Amino acid sequence: MEEKKDALREALFYSQKQGYDLIGLDERLALEAYCEDYKAFLNAARTEREAVAEGIRQAEAVGFVPYVRGMALKAGDKVYRSVRGKALMLAVIGQKSLAEGANIAAAHVDSPRLDLKQLPLYEDGELAYFKTHYYGGIKKYQWVTIPLELHGVVTKKDGETVPVVIGKDPEDPKFVITDLLPHLGKDQMGKNASEVINGEALSLLIGSIPYADEGKDRVKLAILSLLQDRYGITEEDFLSAELEAVPSLDACDVGLDRSLIGGYGHDDRVCAYAELKAIYETEAPERTAVCILADKEEIGSVGVSGMQSTAFETFMEDLCDSQGVKLRHCLEASFCVSADVCNAHDPLYPEVSEAPDRNGAKLNYGMGICKFTGSRGKSGSNDASAEVVGTLRRIFADNAVVWQMAELGKVDQGGGGTVAAYMGNRNIDTIDAGVPVLSMHSPWETVAKFDCYMTYKGVKAFYKDR
Repeated sequence: MEEKKDALREALFYSQKQGYDLIGLDERLALEAYCEDYKAFLNAARTEREAVAEGIRQAEAVGFVPYVRGMALKAGDKVYRSVRGKALMLAVIGQKSLAEGANIAAAHVDSPRLDLKQLPLYEDGELAYFKTHYYGGIKKYQWVTIPLELHGVVTKKDGETVPVVIGKDPEDPKFVITDLLPHLGKDQMGKNASEVINGEALSLLIGSIPYADEGKDRVKLAILSLLQDRYGITEEDFLSAELEAVPSLDACDVGLDRSLIGGYGHDDRVCAYAELKAIYETEAPERTAVCILADKEEIGSVGVSGMQSTAFETFMEDLCDSQGVKLRHCLEASFCVSADVCNAHDPLYPEVSEAPDRNGAKLNYGMGICKFTGSRGKSGSNDASAEVVGTLRRIFADNAVVWQMAELGKVDQGGGGTVAAYMGNRNIDTIDAGVPVLSMHSPWETVAKFDCYMTYKGVKAFYKDR
């Protein structure tokens, strides 16, 4: 009788297993190799521009070519289009007509950071600073007293664009935002956490040696002189600059067992790399496979390089035109995985998440599927249909992809969004799925290697399906 009851439980109850109990040695070795490549990508791609440049470099190495409008395309052709150097779209042409849709995976490559203001340089107390404006949702107090780098471009009046990278090379100086010592921090420590560091106080300390003259702002003048010598720029050139301060922290293994990866920008380059690696290895799929690395997700997917831009439709319409297919017919028949991270259950903060054996994702249990995101009453969510969830379940089951359901915290706790809603607005069946993350949006996030690998495996299986 007891055996019958146990069999009934086995047949009817839904249960999950720890990921490492489900794979053998060969897959563990493949997992480690994949994660080494991912860490190298993360270290090479501190910003959205650098992620796009690195993606193009890798794509061209495996046969992708720039798409030229009007070019003839056949099954198996590999093409890409850069969106102003800040977003990237790649496609492997399928055996079936685009009238039957495409399999689209969409991630984003921008991450929370500190942008320099358009007139950032000032001197105070004979110290020189860069003023910043934070980008995306951050806890401001996390960005003080850590080493920072400066990445971006400066476009001069004559049209020349000068790349700037300071702090990445081991021989380079770093930058820092200072904080009060505890001995003088009584009033500061009594503030709400959101007010401990004021946004206008997020200024980078950049120098202290004065220029050898008798004028004012001598330290500022000395800094401008250095920038003129190295980059040929003046203070006015900052008006047309795009410079980002990011953590000067390389991705590396975390834990005595090396099972985790710590690094800046896992959200969402961990899913972007999974998409890239998967599409590099996709050969003549049944349906056209499309990889999107979008910009501006952290501030609402706006602008010409964000997912709300028509740049995506333009690329897809060009592909459809090459086959005499109407764009809206292609989109209607397509399926999209919005490959974005979800929060992992953190045992140190259990109060914000439902128990992980119910609806929350946790580390080492595979790719996290989010049926919906949004805030509280699912506001701003795509909220995938049962049929869409069922499709992904089938694909993952057929390809031994370890996955779990995920949720962005307890119902009333908060929430967030992804690019999924904008894909859904285009009449594309869309669902969120990606890597669970600890310390999301911090300068140094943590993910599990197992989940990284399963996300790559899941996207690759998706690309080859149907």
